[in-house]
Amino acid sequence: MSLTSQDTEARWKNSYTFDEFVEKRENLDWYRDEPFLQKAVEKFTETDFEQIHEKILSFSPTVSAKWNHLAAQSARPEVRPHMLHYDAFNHRIDRVVRPMETHLLEKGVFGESLFSSHMTAWESFVKRMLIHQLGEAGVTCPLTCTHGLIALIEEFPDEIHPELHEILMHTKEGVNGEFAIGAQFMSEIQGGSDLPANLLEAVPDGKNYRLYGNKFFCSVAHADYSVVTAKISGSNKVSTFIVPSWMPGDKEKEKRNGYQINRIKWKMGTSEVPTGEFQYNGALAYPIGPKDKGIAVAVGIVLTLSRLEIGIACAGFMLRASREANLYSEFRSVFGKKIKDYPLAASKLKQIENAAQRTTAGAFKIYDLFLRLEKPLNPGLKSDHPLEIRKQLFNLRELIILQKIGATKEGVDVLREAISVFAGHGVMEEFSSLPRIFRDVVVNEQWEGPRNLLLTQIYRDISRVADWYPPSDFVGNVLDGASQETIQTFSEQLEDLLQRPVLGEVSEGSMEAAMEWDAFCNSFFKAYQEVALTEIK
Repeated sequence: MSLTSQDTEARWKNSYTFDEFVEKRENLDWYRDEPFLQKAVEKFTETDFEQIHEKILSFSPTVSAKWNHLAAQSARPEVRPHMLHYDAFNHRIDRVVRPMETHLLEKGVFGESLFSSHMTAWESFVKRMLIHQLGEAGVTCPLTCTHGLIALIEEFPDEIHPELHEILMHTKEGVNGEFAIGAQFMSEIQGGSDLPANLLEAVPDGKNYRLYGNKFFCSVAHADYSVVTAKISGSNKVSTFIVPSWMPGDKEKEKRNGYQINRIKWKMGTSEVPTGEFQYNGALAYPIGPKDKGIAVAVGIVLTLSRLEIGIACAGFMLRASREANLYSEFRSVFGKKIKDYPLAASKLKQIENAAQRTTAGAFKIYDLFLRLEKPLNPGLKSDHPLEIRKQLFNLRELIILQKIGATKEGVDVLREAISVFAGHGVMEEFSSLPRIFRDVVVNEQWEGPRNLLLTQIYRDISRVADWYPPSDFVGNVLDGASQETIQTFSEQLEDLLQRPVLGEVSEGSMEAAMEWDAFCNSFFKAYQEVALTEIK
């Protein structure tokens, strides 16, 4: 008996399909289907909950479906950003070429006017946490940088430079329905995070300045305006400037404001947002903030907001990872059982969910302190505030840094574990967005200060304020709500470590102390998150 081609095809065709899983995943509503996130919103928005809840319910389907699809399409390797340096007539234009999907996503996200005076802080916060679940997607780094630029101009109003107010309105409220994008260019090839090593020179030109030199890590290379650090001629201290990418009327002509983009970097993550190397050849720059105080301005305001946002992003990353890993474990059967029915897998899923909820709770609690202190930026270690307010400002300063290093470190672990639930399919970027988000969180570990730098900063900060803020008081205030045993244990550990050579010369003793300091900061911040989680549950 012979088989027809049709019989043969039917006999050996594999009928297995992922359709059920894919349909459920695509129909998820990232807010409506996340009860814990709703509980967190209810706790922290209190009497405003119903109003904000309805707005987020209305917003969430757009980010969960339409924007998620655009983000996935813009992540294809063949459409990643690249440079077109010259037009057909040999004019230098340095056009950053990005895919249509990114432009559409950018227009939608920025069109939400998330930093407008018409939107409450909590509504913006929750919307941003949902947007971060897209991954970087070419929009969240620009959104964060724009937030920093807006805060910088609002912190230092300047009547001498009316252009700054125009920039503020363009980025915060929009002009004719169009919202400008901000960036922050601070790192140079010789220094990286070492801003005092900046060599970019700002030459006075009337009330303005002209910039000359190179910046080596310039994310959001396509931005309309950028916050740039440089040293004024004759000074060895850093100042801060805001630089338009184009002068009025020149954007349409693609004539840049006295600078060139040498190239776009090839990064392992956040590749949808173009990071370039810039050469300044007399770019017009507006000074912002106190002269020669650029490091305090840049770190205290711009980088503080960026670090705060990274914590929010990590919460979003983990919530999505937990949701999709659980969904797949309920769908996929291996060796006769669902993935979720194996104890090893079930334990990993539980750990992922706990980390996601703990990180989310911590992000809410820190942002609540930020708002209750009336959005304090650039307070430094010394201030004229009453002692209790100074302590709260210090708590916030350290918690933002601890969150940045803690949430990114755990975010890498959580995304890796979530990917492992999918086994081989977990590393296929056409199958899941988790590999892309994994690469993004690895980059976030390095941006705005790598781990070792920030661990050093925390140690120095706590040491410097010990005369008016004893370490045991700091631990007790941060972990308010934890058991007395927990508080006492961390207090004793901290007081011991402050007597150890954590920042001393390299030796067996100093390396051991440094490792213990790293572990302490990690455990201490998790304890803070556990308190926050308990308060929500």
